[in-house]
Amino acid sequence: MTEYESVEEPDLDDRELLVEAKASMNKAYAPYSHFHVGAAIMLENGIILRGNNQENASYPIGLCAERVAIFAAGANYPNVKIKAIAITANSDHFHVNKPHNMWRMSSGNSYMNTVMHKTSD
Repeated sequence: MTEYESVEEPDLDDRELLVEAKASMNKAYAPYSHFHVGAAIMLENGIILRGNNQENASYPIGLCAERVAIFAAGANYPNVKIKAIAITANSDHFHVNKPHNMWRMSSGNSYMNTVMHKTSD
């Protein structure tokens, strides 16, 4: 797992994923926590899919950005493996050394390249 302070730091593949994750973060539905998270995954075939967190007044029903992206991959490209995931959030309380792991269980690939970025936007 790698954390970047700026989306300009990583190599081109990771940078592209972080830019896509940030774009998705800006569309997150988080009216209760105001904690906007975006994720972008790159499939082994080079396709990038996005996801963002979706909150619900009934807290456990909400979905994290990572699982939204993973489920989109499973629905649209069921036989293509996930190569990497990028996650970004707009909070000072986002700690990359302690992300939840429910999305790793959903992906079936706990060893994928994971890049993370915290933004103040």
